[in-house]
Amino acid sequence: MLDHSFTYSDLEYFLLVLVRMASFIVAAPFFSMQGVPRQIKATFAIFLALVVYHITPGHVMPAYSTVLGYSTLIIKEAIAGLIIGFGANICTMIVMFAGRIADMEMGLSMVQLFDPMTNESTGFTGTLYQYATLLIMMVTYLHHFFLRAMVETYTLIPIGGAKFSSDKIMTTVTTFLEDYLLIAFQICLPVVAAIMILNAVLGILAKSAPQINMFSVGIQIKILVGLTILMVTIGVLPSVSEYICREMRVMVTAMVESIR
Repeated sequence: MLDHSFTYSDLEYFLLVLVRMASFIVAAPFFSMQGVPRQIKATFAIFLALVVYHITPGHVMPAYSTVLGYSTLIIKEAIAGLIIGFGANICTMIVMFAGRIADMEMGLSMVQLFDPMTNESTGFTGTLYQYATLLIMMVTYLHHFFLRAMVETYTLIPIGGAKFSSDKIMTTVTTFLEDYLLIAFQICLPVVAAIMILNAVLGILAKSAPQINMFSVGIQIKILVGLTILMVTIGVLPSVSEYICREMRVMVTAMVESIR
């Protein structure tokens, strides 16, 4: 006979599950987009929390004695969800950084576009890279990986069992920053290399034909060459997306391991 009883202890346990899931959705890519209404985010978090609550075996409620103790458990679950979501979200900033470098080399650093997803002003190339990469990631169902990984955290890190080690978290972030610069430079390398060669050519022309105003001519040529390189190398974006997807998986795994 099925037992459909729902005690007060079960409610407390479910609320802790909901807090971790809601915090993850607030910080994770795809789900934290500004264009998604808050009502949908809240409904989605409650739905996922219900699914996790029913599929996780043995609802063991951590021991606490006061309201302050339960509040501490809520804060721990909220921080755990934010850390896991942030670990995946910072990987999407790689393409934005690569876009800023490319814009600076092409002379488009003054061109700023409003990004409705982050409510910030971003460059042209960064916006192009970001939207193309996110689209490819969604087509390849990367958001399904985040949901599966988040569900598995309830088994790896039981409710109230998160252990925050500043050394492990700092080591994980430092390792990521090393890869951050390397991957960003690899993404914008074609544009940077082409502009460097163009600058050398313009410098030679400025010496051989000083009557030509290379400053005014060079701006248009840099933009033309930069956009041409972007059009030619647009086919490597799937490889870039796959690279960032692997980095996201590594970061999510590392963040989970750092709070176990």
